Amino acid sequence: MYLKLSKEITRIQNFDIISIERKAVLQPFIDYIQNKVDAKQSVNINFICTHNSRRSQLSQIWAQVAAVYFNIPNVQCYSGGTEATALFPKIVKTLINQGFNIQIIADNSNPIYTIKYDENQHPIIGFSKKYDDKFNPISQFVAIMTCSQADGDCPFIPGTEKRISIPFEDPKISDGTPQQNQVYEQISNEIATEMMYVFSQITK
Repeated sequence: MYLKLSKEITRIQNFDIISIERKAVLQPFIDYIQNKVDAKQSVNINFICTHNSRRSQLSQIWAQVAAVYFNIPNVQCYSGGTEATALFPKIVKTLINQGFNIQIIADNSNPIYTIKYDENQHPIIGFSKKYDDKFNPISQFVAIMTCSQADGDCPFIPGTEKRISIPFEDPKISDGTPQQNQVYEQISNEIATEMMYVFSQITK
């Protein structure tokens, strides 16, 4: 992995800051991955939020990185929303500051980005889309709900094997305030730490 990102990953791996209650929320996610790994099956994860612009994108990216970091095989991470908007620019800037190499490959109202975490790994493709977009799996996946609103708005998600809610605070609350940079970094770190924790618990 890129050196700056590798150092960031080392820094955020303080799992003691995750409360016992929060670890209990994450346990069904861990169990799902472990069962798939034990069965030598692909692990398809679709992180879902309302606009697929902030939390679900961060979760997808950090989960994919965590799977690679802990050498968990056959993990493919996706994300989607109840509606498509655009990957919020502050998310892109936050991830670049944390060590990702991000390039824009289609510049329009819903830009498409390549998000690289390693010189020799295939990049993550980042753009906003609905959870059932053709880019995402249509069956044999777990739906991870990263916000309470999307969880309520989607009573049924076709094709999912399991649905798990692990909501995060929306960094959008800081938009337009002097605390915006700090809040986005804080939420990204929180999601990164929890994704690292989840995959650290998987045995091969």
